[in-house]
Amino acid sequence: MSAVNDTKSNSIVFLLTGIPGLKDVHLWISIPFFLMYIISVVGNSVILFIIKTDPSLHEPMYIFLSMLSITDLGLSIATMLTTLGTFLFNSREISLDACFTQLFFIHSLSKIESSMLLLMAFDRFIAIRNPLRYTSILTLPRIAKMGLVLVLRGMAVILPHPFLLKQFQYCRANVLSHSYCLHQDVMKRVGSDIRVNYIYGLFLTFFTVGLDSLLIFLSYVMILKTVLSITSHRECLRALNTCISLLCAVLLFYTPEIGLAVIHRFGNSSSHLLQILLGYVSLLVPPLINPIVYSVKSKHLRARRIRVFVK
Repeated sequence: MSAVNDTKSNSIVFLLTGIPGLKDVHLWISIPFFLMYIISVVGNSVILFIIKTDPSLHEPMYIFLSMLSITDLGLSIATMLTTLGTFLFNSREISLDACFTQLFFIHSLSKIESSMLLLMAFDRFIAIRNPLRYTSILTLPRIAKMGLVLVLRGMAVILPHPFLLKQFQYCRANVLSHSYCLHQDVMKRVGSDIRVNYIYGLFLTFFTVGLDSLLIFLSYVMILKTVLSITSHRECLRALNTCISLLCAVLLFYTPEIGLAVIHRFGNSSSHLLQILLGYVSLLVPPLINPIVYSVKSKHLRARRIRVFVK
């Protein structure tokens, strides 16, 4: 009986979708998508190369930035093949196992990115609140342990999703709403009771993204309280300036995430296109913009990047 079920599950395919109603111009839409992926991969790779090769950048802030760049690089790679395949070649079919594998990497990397932003907020809080003990608190072994714990958390909380989804029965062909696999999208193609998945997904959102965003908000409240206590207006502006890049990264990540959560819970059928566009924004824009923002705001990275390209 199990062999029959395995055979059936292996023959199931999901059909990916680009942007509904714009199929005739998918080839033209693929051009900006292709450029966004190229800029994301090159931008994050250059940041990693600069931080690795420049010993003066081997300090907590840039180590956390390299972790964020690795996560952004992973997110771009996780969606690149299916997105470009759908828009460029109309290659829409994806097998059940491939879909669940992509789903695992997309969601776990998204949770890891949320954790990286929390670590970076903690880094700015320590740097502004207690600058004299900054390097003694954020030592390399401690940074490695914090990063490892949060990466394992991001992977562990998503790991049950593919196994829970594997238990359900699907039709032979299931049309998804995006050019990649998302958990909430696959769940809608299940005909049986999905309350366990729904409750676990809701708990997961509060435990990861919800908790991280709350701690980031509290970190910024404490940072603002510390900065406002500085008597020197110039030092106050300098301290705030170090947080602008992170604030941009936080807004880029959490704004579409919160928007998607609101639409999934309270949206109606007319918001389907908005939901799809927000899905692309949440996965494509942060890996694209983060390296640009940090390169512009950090004079050390900007100088090293110019030196690399001039050479």
